[in-house]
Amino acid sequence: MTALRHDWSSEEIAALFALPFNDLLFRAHTVHREYFDANDVQVSTLLSIKTGSCPEDCKYCPQSAHYNTGLEKERLLEISKVVEQARAARQAGASRFCMGAAWRSPADRDMPAVLDMIREVKSMGLETCMTLGMLKDGQAEALADAGLDYYNHNLDTSAEFYGEIISTRTYSDRLDTLDKVRKAGMKICCGGILGMGEGNEDRMGLLQQLAGLQPHPESVPLNMLVKVPGTPLEAVEDLEPLEFIRVIAVARIMMPASRIRLSAGREKLDDTAQALAFFAGANSIFYGDKLLTTGNPEAQKDQTLFRKLGINSRQTEAVVDESVHQAALQDVLAANQSLFQDATRKDSERSRKPCGLVI
Repeated sequence: MTALRHDWSSEEIAALFALPFNDLLFRAHTVHREYFDANDVQVSTLLSIKTGSCPEDCKYCPQSAHYNTGLEKERLLEISKVVEQARAARQAGASRFCMGAAWRSPADRDMPAVLDMIREVKSMGLETCMTLGMLKDGQAEALADAGLDYYNHNLDTSAEFYGEIISTRTYSDRLDTLDKVRKAGMKICCGGILGMGEGNEDRMGLLQQLAGLQPHPESVPLNMLVKVPGTPLEAVEDLEPLEFIRVIAVARIMMPASRIRLSAGREKLDDTAQALAFFAGANSIFYGDKLLTTGNPEAQKDQTLFRKLGINSRQTEAVVDESVHQAALQDVLAANQSLFQDATRKDSERSRKPCGLVI
């Protein structure tokens, strides 16, 4: 079995990126099968519990208060609404419920409500994940004590390119939060965003940083930039889907025991490209109508693709009656319809939709 390593050199990573595409996919798929069922895809649902007016200046993010994207500010959701969403997500086949808040870091006054959300969702038998920004001393321990399974905090890109994207928090700030999460005993969800104008060496640098974390992140979300009008990156050149899949394959080789998640930007991939991504080692997706403030393929379309590929996720195997499953999907979409906006649409096209975040 391929050993877990934390000492990948720049030369070794460059050699992987330089492999012919078929050779790289063969190697990545071989490693993937050593650690996972190749036809199993873990499913998560993501809910924004507090939207917009974030003080950070991340150039990709429609939730930043620095940019005019037309996204309306939302207050912290009531616990009852979060519970309703989590229940619908579980009925639709999700095994993990992720909650995201557009904060630099959670305020002490909001922590009791956040902790209650974790307890309520956990009581349903769902895995819990949160992304709340940087954590202060004691907050990671409080989240862990409430039962939080995963904490998401992305590195976004390489240390070298990071300053081109964000100026309001440092790379070391992010690493410090990840260290707090590990010491509190929680699992880490940490990845990055591709297609922000970075070079190939920055993609290599991101993977080197991620693989250097000890232990590796249990979940590695790989996002493809969703260009939102009003953000500084709205006109950046699109990333080739095959280059995105190449990064997935190298990530699988470097972090063989981690779940590699197709996250924001998945709607840019057609069925063939998603099939290649799963073959390359991606084995987790966000499921549902939308991903926080950016588009995500509809859940029913995901299930159709899974059936075409023979992928039986652990979550949907339990759904025996297709009519029950479809009804649950409609409940998710209907419940979400009034909560959030799709920030990728122009004002004239925009309607209230589930909100989502790069995670």
